[in-house]
Amino acid sequence: MPTPEQCRSIEEVRAEIDRIDRRIVALLGERAGYVHAAARFKPTEEAVAAPERQAAMFAARREWAREEDLDPDFIERLYRELIAYFVQREREHWKTL
Repeated sequence: MPTPEQCRSIEEVRAEIDRIDRRIVALLGERAGYVHAAARFKPTEEAVAAPERQAAMFAARREWAREEDLDPDFIERLYRELIAYFVQREREHWKTL
């Protein structure tokens, strides 16, 4: 796998972007498994949202964004969307336990 600087064509760049995106999607699938596991430890449906945990997560992701020279506001918006999706999935799973 070439670095961005080593790519010799737009096709090579696109192939690497696709490779990375495939890994991101696979990691989100892996994350979903842990979300389901977390539901086992929540005593109530209301506990699923865990607002204190969410606040800490957003702060950490903002810091990680800065470390990667990414826009912290964008990363927080992205994670807010992800967390909303996963909280809903966790609620649905919690109800089946």
